Amino acid sequence: MPDLQHTHEVAYDGDVVTKRYLGTKPGAAEREWRALTLLAEHAPGLAPRPIAFEAGVVSMSRLDGVPLRGLPAPGEHAAALADALAELHAAVPARVLRDVPVRPWQREAVCDWIRLQGARWRPRGPLADRAVREGLRWLAGWRPGESGVTPVFGAGDGNLANFLWDGSRVRIVDFEDSGRSDLAYELAELAEHVSMWVDGDLEIARRFELSPQEERRLRECRKAHTLVWLFLLSHDDPADPRNPPGTFDRQAERVLATLGA
Repeated sequence: MPDLQHTHEVAYDGDVVTKRYLGTKPGAAEREWRALTLLAEHAPGLAPRPIAFEAGVVSMSRLDGVPLRGLPAPGEHAAALADALAELHAAVPARVLRDVPVRPWQREAVCDWIRLQGARWRPRGPLADRAVREGLRWLAGWRPGESGVTPVFGAGDGNLANFLWDGSRVRIVDFEDSGRSDLAYELAELAEHVSMWVDGDLEIARRFELSPQEERRLRECRKAHTLVWLFLLSHDDPADPRNPPGTFDRQAERVLATLGA
């Protein structure tokens, strides 16, 4: 799940990047180091090269490239983004992936967080209130199946800013929430990250072939992640907005459309 609080400091020294975690997210540095090490072995060039690790601090190589978020037409790079994601998801061999810890903020934790936010909700207007009401009603009856899923290595963060276009390919940074996951869940989180649609809808999930079971799981997990973003955006500071005006209302509409309500 996206984390809107500051979790680390970044320092640059030539071609070396050092991330120093602040202790607000236990295990983040270890997850980052594990991901970089695995990808250096199984998908070299896709992510920064690991250089050094000590408690709470990860040093890595600096990647050239421009973040997809903020580009005038990020959709032009959708195919390259899909290629990078497919490489990431398939990078870690099954025999190795089995021993990789499950990434944070899987379905159970996300559902618990949504329920907590729903219990704390204060009226924000008819549209948002209806989205919360319908979302919590749907969540109460959600009984997802776990059969037919495709295990993958997931980055755990769908922010377009973490995908860098270097002129020929997309490469990936930021693995503090990475770990073992499944394809449908990862695509749902990516597709519903606000950065994927707020500046022009980049429907990344359509670029992957899924089984019927995964398609169903994708649709259901997308509903959960629309609710995550509704609550996250409700806390956006009007004096220092992270997204364009009207994004919160658009998110409420997105929740209702995804729920079919």
